[in-house]
Amino acid sequence: MSDTGRRSAAEGPGTPEGRELSPAAVVLSGVVGGISLAVGGLLAVTGLFGYRAGAWVSPEALSPGLVGAAMLGVAPALFTIGRARVWEDVRSLALPLVTVLVGLFAVSLLNAGSLQAFHGGPVFLALFSLGWVATLGVLALAAVGCLAAQYRRPVGAVRPAGDGNFDGDGDHDGNGDGDHDGHAGHGAGGAPHRPVAPLPGWSKPLLAVLGSGWLGIGAGLLAFPGFWGPLVPWTVNRADAQGLGVWALSLGVGVLASLAEDDLARTRPALRAVPAVALALSVVLAVRAGSVDWASGPGVSLVALVAGLFVTGVAGRWLLSRAERRSTPG
Repeated sequence: MSDTGRRSAAEGPGTPEGRELSPAAVVLSGVVGGISLAVGGLLAVTGLFGYRAGAWVSPEALSPGLVGAAMLGVAPALFTIGRARVWEDVRSLALPLVTVLVGLFAVSLLNAGSLQAFHGGPVFLALFSLGWVATLGVLALAAVGCLAAQYRRPVGAVRPAGDGNFDGDGDHDGNGDGDHDGHAGHGAGGAPHRPVAPLPGWSKPLLAVLGSGWLGIGAGLLAFPGFWGPLVPWTVNRADAQGLGVWALSLGVGVLASLAEDDLARTRPALRAVPAVALALSVVLAVRAGSVDWASGPGVSLVALVAGLFVTGVAGRWLLSRAERRSTPG
């Protein structure tokens, strides 16, 4: 069979190219999504009513409320990861997820003295803080393991399970090269990915600024909480500053990863998460508005960054829908 024939047989209509998404990654995202709904809902609701229910002691209810809002906002998108067939279609959401799990676990250990269990907090919160650390430890280890295993998978055309020998070369590997190794020769994985819905040129500088803003603020709060913490437009302690820094860092990673993908179709889960996170953060900030110094430079910057997330998500989904309508025959 010619190279053209092999490629046609292997790819077919709608056959994605990339690393096949591992079942472990799907299970992990579902587990984290369920935990995020429960724990995020608890932190967000208690924060709205002025109660500090975080794993560590906080000077104000706003910080744990925002952490909970971010968890609550991203949870629905995590449940959709299983719809994808290749890793490349979900990594703009999966990489920030790994960042959050590993980052929050590290922050919890670094600020162990501020945990409710070691600070003499109420019994419920003390037990909650111990469960927080234990759960984050397990999830962070699982996330790193899944990430390493995912990148060990070969790149090629991916078909649904049960299709059998779809490449016509007798090796069942889907690349049409007949060598049983799963690596593409002249077949599906040999050509570069062709974007389904490339990012508009005008959006790339805006995404770069937005992503760099979140990434820089997150890195500053995480690495230098003593310097960056006082710049937060409400009262925070070291643990709050670093916890918020982890989430800011992950948002920056997600935005910049989407920019690097340069294909809206491959950022679909992230496009679901971003506006939901922005809305959840906005609700908590609006209800606890009295705690925020809105007239300060950091307060104005916060408004711009959260609004940028929302606009990015809504505009991205609209552009993707328009591209899909244009590509649909008839």
